[in-house]
Amino acid sequence: MYVIKSLPALTALKNLSRYSAYAMVLSICVGISASTASPTTGNLNQNLSSWQQIEAQGENQDVYFYAWGGDPQINAYLQWAAKQVDDKYNINLVHVKLSDTSEAVSRVLAEKSANNNDKGSVDLIWINGANFATMSENSLLLKQWANKLPNFALTDPENNPAVNFDFGVPTNGMEAPWGQAALTFYYDSLSTDKPPTTLNELVNWTAQNPGRFSYPKPPDFLGMSFLKYALVMLHENQDAKIGKNIKAQLNLPATEQNTDMVLAPLWAFLDDLHPTLWRKGEQFVQTGAHMRRLVDDTELSLAFTFSAPEVPAAVQRYDLPESIRSYAMSDGSLSNTHFVAIPYNASHPQAAQLVANFLMSPEAQAKKQTPDIWGDKTVLVPSTLNPEQQALFKDNKPHPSALPFDSIKRTVSEPHPSWVDAIMQGWQARYGVSP
Repeated sequence: MYVIKSLPALTALKNLSRYSAYAMVLSICVGISASTASPTTGNLNQNLSSWQQIEAQGENQDVYFYAWGGDPQINAYLQWAAKQVDDKYNINLVHVKLSDTSEAVSRVLAEKSANNNDKGSVDLIWINGANFATMSENSLLLKQWANKLPNFALTDPENNPAVNFDFGVPTNGMEAPWGQAALTFYYDSLSTDKPPTTLNELVNWTAQNPGRFSYPKPPDFLGMSFLKYALVMLHENQDAKIGKNIKAQLNLPATEQNTDMVLAPLWAFLDDLHPTLWRKGEQFVQTGAHMRRLVDDTELSLAFTFSAPEVPAAVQRYDLPESIRSYAMSDGSLSNTHFVAIPYNASHPQAAQLVANFLMSPEAQAKKQTPDIWGDKTVLVPSTLNPEQQALFKDNKPHPSALPFDSIKRTVSEPHPSWVDAIMQGWQARYGVSP
């Protein structure tokens, strides 16, 4: 069990004394009475920016970061990050290793039930998806802080919905983006010299190359990701033709009233696509690993993953040929962002914000994206970075099969979580086939 240390008061007292002395001298110089010129720390902070105040209040504290601890590379990266925030802010970053993020969610929920509303044991949590939805629904997270971090602007939030939505649920400033996974396609350059770069091109490509592409059978996560990507793109194309914004329904819960209308284009698309797939769509691959093996066996020429670093890693361990190349669809890449969040009752919320802002810095993001460190895709958008910052990423010297740093031109956010069940049930009813 971790015991949170109390913040030492010595430094604060010294600073207060120093500032008070300064204020007294100043009041004499301008002829103001001493009784009206004895500033408090709060008065002084009025002259500081909001971020300067957070920096002043967040230094010299412990931050208990509850994060999955099942990967040695990730654990080592967090040790590096801890050293950086220690040097920069004298923050003691403690990685509380979890086997499942829900453990931290349950802890905060239990603290709320016990009326512990300001001395929580969790300062920062690595989170996304259903765990975020649970914490948001139960008012367990600090609100409207992440979008105010200085480095948040480097994610280009106005043009990058992936950092403002967590599986279709608005983040509302409760999460700071930390890493990104996106639907990444890869192909064998010996059998295909011009892979499709849009959904429409994919349809034409499979017609010209029958049996050379497939997707994992739902409810596999990767297969569902492909179907969600197709659904979003289909509505963007259709909505532009009919002058309606049906795609907006994807950000809302699936209901009996909107499901048939929203999913109809997907079923029409799949009716045309399936006969051109591997085994004529009468059978489907089971997982991303199965799809990767078929590429290695030259049965498939085109495949995809939701973890771009997976491709060069597979090439380096000889699970894929050297001729493999990765790319992103130009019409949009379905993006799944993971975040860090601060519980509403965190003991050290200011220090946690300093850590979160550092984790979004170009230095920390470039380090994390390095394949032999972690290989996690950055949440930063290259156009927001200066040349010096961009160079941090380009110096990573990626493997030839790796997704180039600036490949993703546009991201699209995940639909509302309820659409996963709607798609899966509809798919099983129409196309449920033998493995």
